[in-house]
Amino acid sequence: MRAFERFLNYAVIHTRSDETSASTPSTDRQFTLANRLAEELRALGVPDAAVDERCYVYASLPATPGLEEVPAVGFIAHMDTAHYEAGHVRPRLHPDYDGGAVQLEGRVLSPEMFPHLPGLKGQTLITAAGDTLLGADDKAGIAEIMTMVERLQAEGLPHGRVCVGFTPDEEIGRGADHFDIARFGAETAYTVDGGAAGEISFENFNAAGAEVTVHGVDVHPGSSKDVMVNALLVGMAFHALLPAGETPRDTEGYEGFYHLMQMEGGATQARLRYIVRDHDAASFQKRLDTLRCAAETLNRQWGAGTVELEITEQYRNMAEIIRTRPELIERARRAARKAGLTPRVNPIRGGTDGAQLSFRGLPCPDLGTGGYAYHGPFEHITAEAMDRVAEMLVILVTEEFV
Repeated sequence: MRAFERFLNYAVIHTRSDETSASTPSTDRQFTLANRLAEELRALGVPDAAVDERCYVYASLPATPGLEEVPAVGFIAHMDTAHYEAGHVRPRLHPDYDGGAVQLEGRVLSPEMFPHLPGLKGQTLITAAGDTLLGADDKAGIAEIMTMVERLQAEGLPHGRVCVGFTPDEEIGRGADHFDIARFGAETAYTVDGGAAGEISFENFNAAGAEVTVHGVDVHPGSSKDVMVNALLVGMAFHALLPAGETPRDTEGYEGFYHLMQMEGGATQARLRYIVRDHDAASFQKRLDTLRCAAETLNRQWGAGTVELEITEQYRNMAEIIRTRPELIERARRAARKAGLTPRVNPIRGGTDGAQLSFRGLPCPDLGTGGYAYHGPFEHITAEAMDRVAEMLVILVTEEFV
C-alpha cells in the first residue's frame, strides 16, 4: 500500500488534542487511531506492537540475522491534530495537479498565497474540503513510517533493530511527557513531523507559554471617573509594550516572536494567552524578561496585583544535543539524495517531540513529511512526496547493508 493511501484512512479519524484537559491523552478519541495502528503493525508482522494506558504506541522490528549488534534506530510521529476544526475531515485528491489555484469550500488555495504550489505541478495534490484541517501534521508522518515497516517486512531488506513510536498530545506540547525511552529501545531516532520532503531539521525554538491575567475595577460608567480600571484596556496596554513587528507574520528563519493566541474577558477581568519563541537562548531569555517588565510597568501604574503573569517554559532548542551527533544529519542527507530528494537543512519554526526527547537522552532530529500550510484549512501534501519520504526512511535503515 502506498503511503498516501494509508494517510487517507488515518485523516478521517478525529484525533484533535485539548490543551484544557489535564489527562493523558487529553482526548480519549486519540485511542481510536492508536489502537488501529497497533493492530495494523501486528498484521504487518510486528507482534510486540502495543498501546499503553496513556495512548503511546510502541513497536519494534528485530534486527535481521547478522545485524543484531547494529545500534537500534527509531522513528516517531504524533497522532493528534492541532487546534483547528478536525472533525469530519474530507480529503480531496487532485490528480495531475496543474500548479494553479484550487477551489475549496469557501476559500481558494492559491499560488499567490503559497508560491511553492507551481512546483507541485503534475503530482497528485491532497487537500481537505476547505472547512477543516487535513491532518498531514502528523498523520502523513505516521503513514510514511507504516509504509517503511511494510516494505522492510515484505521485501526482506536487511536492517538493524528498528523502533517505532506514535505519541498523543504533541500539538499541545505534551507528546514527550510520558514517552518511555527505555521501552522504545532506540539509541537514536528521527521524528517524521516536518514540512517539505527532504527537509532535515535539528534546530528548533526555545519555547514558553505566557498567560496574563488582568484584574480591573468595574463601576457604572457614568460615575467611574478616576475609579474604573478597564481590564481589557490594560490588557491592550500590556500588548502595546511588546516590540512591534515581532509577531509570526513579521518573522522568518531564526527570528523569534511573541504570538498573542487569545484575548478574552471584560472590564472586570481579562486574560491574554501568548506563546513566545526564539532559537537563541539569550534572546529567548530577553523575551521573557520583556514580558515581566511589561507586567511590572502596568502594576506600578495601576496598582500591585493588577497584572498577573504566569510563564511556563515548554521546550528547548535541541541543536546543542544534535550538534554532538552530526552523523545523524549526514545519514539523513544521504538517504534524501538516494530517494530523489534535495536535502535542505532548515531550522524548525516550532518544536517537535524530538526536542524534549533529545534532552532526555534520545538524540532525535526531524524529517519533513512533504506537507505544507499545517494547522489550517489550506493544509496540503502530495502522494508523490509521501512516496519519496517513505523511500528515504527505508534507505536510512538499510543503506549500509544493501
